[in-house]
Order: sequence, then C-alpha cells, then structure tokens
Amino acid sequence: MSDILHELFGLAGKTAVVTGGAKGIGAMISRALVRAGVHVLVIGRSAHQGEDFVASLEGPGQAEFLAHDLSTMAGVQAAAADVAERAPAVHLLVNNAGAFSASPVEAADPARWDAEMALNLRAPFFLTQGLLPSMRAAVRPGDPARIINIGSFGALWGKSNNGAYAYGATKAAIHQLTKMLASDLTASGINVNAIAPGYFPSDMTDGFFSAVPGLKDMVVASIPAGRLGTDQDMAGAVIFLASRAGAYVSGTILPLEGAAWQA
Repeated sequence: MSDILHELFGLAGKTAVVTGGAKGIGAMISRALVRAGVHVLVIGRSAHQGEDFVASLEGPGQAEFLAHDLSTMAGVQAAAADVAERAPAVHLLVNNAGAFSASPVEAADPARWDAEMALNLRAPFFLTQGLLPSMRAAVRPGDPARIINIGSFGALWGKSNNGAYAYGATKAAIHQLTKMLASDLTASGINVNAIAPGYFPSDMTDGFFSAVPGLKDMVVASIPAGRLGTDQDMAGAVIFLASRAGAYVSGTILPLEGAAWQA
C-alpha cells in the first residue's frame, strides 16, 4: 500500500465491534475489516452460525464471535460487559443488527412492532452508552473513535416499502439519533455517522424478492446504477468513515444506494 493510502485508509491494529456481524451487510463489514487488519468482535445470536462465520474469515486481522441477544436490555448489557472484558479500547462500533417486517396497516402486530423497536433502535443507543468508556480509551489526537450506525435509504423517503412501518420508523430514528449523538460526542473525540444502504444481497432482501416473482428485476431496473450493492461498495464506505480519511466527518447520513433514492 502506498504511503498516502496507508496514511488515509489504514486500519491495521484497531479493534471494532460489529453487531449482526455474521450475516448480510454485517458480514460484509466484518469481512472487510478483517482484511484491513482489524480485530473484529462480531456480535450475534446464533453461536453455531457465528463461530462458523468467523472461522471462514481471511486476512491479517482476526475475529471473535460473541453470542448475545441484543433484543433485550439484559443482552445489550451483557454484550457491553463482554466487549469491555476482551477489548479495553474500541476504535469502531458498527451498530448493524436489525429486524424487518412488512404488512398492511390493518395487519400490523404490536409485539412485532415492539421487537423491531427494541433491536433496531434501543439496542444501538444503549450499546453505545455501554461502550463509551472503551471508545474514549481509543481516542487519539487527530484520530477519533468512530460509531457507524446502519440506517436505510427507506428512511429517506416517504414510501412505505409495502408496509414496513416499524422498520422505516426505527431507521429514521437511527438517522436522527446519529445526528444527536454526533452533536454530543464529536467534541470528546467520538465521531458518529450513519450509512443508509439501498438494496444489497442479504437474507432480508432475498426474502423480500422471493415473496414477489419478478420484483428483483423491477428493483434493479429502478436503480440508476443498474445493479444491487456489493461487498466492495459497503467495505469502501465503512473504511472511509472509520479511517483517517473520514476523521473530519461526523453527523452525516451517507446514502449508499446507486442513486435509487437520489434520482
């Protein structure tokens, strides 16, 4: 790597926490960070799936899987304590874990609504709270610690996405929470940003597409870039925000959607 690329984008030796980091977009992020030389603590619910995933990762970095259920406050608190025990300094927290459902207004289920609010919104805030001491320990002059929240381009427009009311509301709240946390934490050396992905391959989008024949082709045709997002697209955005290149960026919502929302 040339000097300027290493100076601006190098992450080797840092420690990151990625929630929901063994599946979908989270797996893309974990994989990229290990390849960049980062020690990644992957948090998820399925120990078997998580252990298999981290064992498959290749690169100069390393990964550990931490089995915790972030849909409960007890799970969030246990995860924060586990991370603090393993890594006294956390340079990057990626709040990615989330759940999705959609239904007509008349069929919306209160229990499902509460579950999405808990995992998509409550967990990121209180995990951030719990990891603040570890993140403050990672701060260096000119090199802030970073929080990257995974929002959604679905929270940037008014469309219901076939009735994804709880999901859209939680992701819009994540965008607002990102700005509010940035206003409070940036001065102390913790930058907070969000990525608002469009359509990327994942269990969520696969289920979405398989439910409606021909929908995937229609969606791709509606994206000006002419394709779904890729691992490299997500990796590039995360590495930028986590590295020296993004050290002066805080409070930003970065759409990553091939102009599907912008156009």
